[in-house]
Amino acid sequence: MATGSGDKDAKSNESSSPWDDNTRRRFESKSKSEFYDPCQEAAQRSYRCLFRNNGDKAMCGEYFQAYRDCKQHWVRIAPRSTLGFD
Repeated sequence: MATGSGDKDAKSNESSSPWDDNTRRRFESKSKSEFYDPCQEAAQRSYRCLFRNNGDKAMCGEYFQAYRDCKQHWVRIAPRSTLGFD
């Protein structure tokens, strides 16, 4: 398991919702043709972990899980949000 300040970031991502007021504003203000991924930050953390650990996926499990949790949350919330069911 990786140690250091990066683990703190992965754990804080697990507890925070990817759909907060800031995310909502950024999503609603984007142009219709622009792609927006609220989980991009979690994905970037996963990539940085892989880079730091020379591609050793076993060292980055918490980052991968934070990304999966974010995506699962987003998939559940996005359809309701776009239809106005907040």
